[in-house]
Amino acid sequence: MGAHSHLASVLGSGTFTVTAELGPPKGNRPEVVRKKARLLRDYVDAVNITDNQTAVVRMSSIAASVLAIGEGVEPVAQMVCRDRNRIAMQSDIIGAAALGISNILCLSGDHQAFGTYPYSKSVFDIDSMQLLGTVKRMRDEKKLAGQEEEMKGEIDLFIGAAANPFAEPFDYRPYRLLKKVAAGADFIQTQCVYDIPRFEEWMRQVKALGLHEKCHILAGLTPLKSARMASHMAENVAGMLIPEKIVKRMSDTPKERQPDEGIQICLELLEQLSQMLGVSGVHIMAIGWEKAVPRIVEKAGLLPRPTCDILPPR
Repeated sequence: MGAHSHLASVLGSGTFTVTAELGPPKGNRPEVVRKKARLLRDYVDAVNITDNQTAVVRMSSIAASVLAIGEGVEPVAQMVCRDRNRIAMQSDIIGAAALGISNILCLSGDHQAFGTYPYSKSVFDIDSMQLLGTVKRMRDEKKLAGQEEEMKGEIDLFIGAAANPFAEPFDYRPYRLLKKVAAGADFIQTQCVYDIPRFEEWMRQVKALGLHEKCHILAGLTPLKSARMASHMAENVAGMLIPEKIVKRMSDTPKERQPDEGIQICLELLEQLSQMLGVSGVHIMAIGWEKAVPRIVEKAGLLPRPTCDILPPR
């Protein structure tokens, strides 16, 4: 299971793991990906390469993943159900594995109404749960979805999924995670955590189901760059729960110091999460602010990161 994945190795060792996010460019500029990869390389164990996030057309997550590998960074290639049917998905999965990609994150995808082509046709031939099962079957049984003939070669992928501990109905969220683990998720990356008590309650239910022993849970963190960002996310982002005290703390901070305050809040949340039984690490989503990640990781005392022997030397 993910034998060629550095991320799987780090998580399996029990080391508190750090992943981050890299958004490909809105064009064919490979140096944009390479520059971001070099910035993150020595500070994280793997980097999520987003798949047309917010339904905006960007460089392919698979192509960007290959560029990241060239910089000594292990990618987690995201794949969303919005844009592909099961034929295209399985073809891309095979291609990703052939190109040396070792991790995949299975997602539904942001609705196209938010993006470049709001009236484009979404696909959703299968959902994220079915995609997890498809990748697992390809890996473990060497078979395509709905087919009995064995595939040629191996698909050695470490399989990930997303979870939102804060969405309603709250009591259903641990059982949705249960279904994703049963479908094939080896690791989970959560929605951004700002409300620690609510997250602790979710983790309590997750642990009661024994899920922390069946998959690795990476808690999501997003450093707030401004009071405006905090207010916007609290009021407009579905499934996001930011306590009023955090929004007020950002708004009470002078504008020029708000980025520093946002990083400090992130560090305080990270410290609490690192002490929580069942949390294997953090996934830092510094939206358009990748340069904040090294600072956060360094200040949190999470350096040096384990050496990766699978990819080109860092």
